Amino acid sequence: MQIPAGAANPAPPVGPALGQRGVNIMEFCKAFNGADPEHGGITVPVIVTVFSDRSFTFVTKSPPASNLLLKAAGIEKGSPMPNKNKVGKVTRAQVEEIAKTKVKDLTAANLEAAVKTVQVRPARWASTLRSKGRSKRIAIRRS
Repeated sequence: MQIPAGAANPAPPVGPALGQRGVNIMEFCKAFNGADPEHGGITVPVIVTVFSDRSFTFVTKSPPASNLLLKAAGIEKGSPMPNKNKVGKVTRAQVEEIAKTKVKDLTAANLEAAVKTVQVRPARWASTLRSKGRSKRIAIRRS
């Protein structure tokens, strides 16, 4: 499930997902909200393991690349026509920084492969990648 960092509450998706498994939802919310202060409101994927005695553990992953790209481009949502209208610009350095953030969750062999993976992550917006004075248009599509 994906939850905004530091903002878990008993409302969906947390409440229904954990409530049907008998987990104390408020206990999870308190543990989650205190565990990940560095992402500050960015949606993060969470893997929750519930045991037979209704205790749980959870692991937070790095934020989705599409969210990080939208934040780096300074836009709220993607272009309705990604092949025609560009809505933001992302520099090569920004893409590399996002790749470094995501590298622990990616299967890329090196940083260059991670950068290429981040460039084609799911989102529906068109952007321009600026690299060494040249522009390369990248359209990132929702899968």
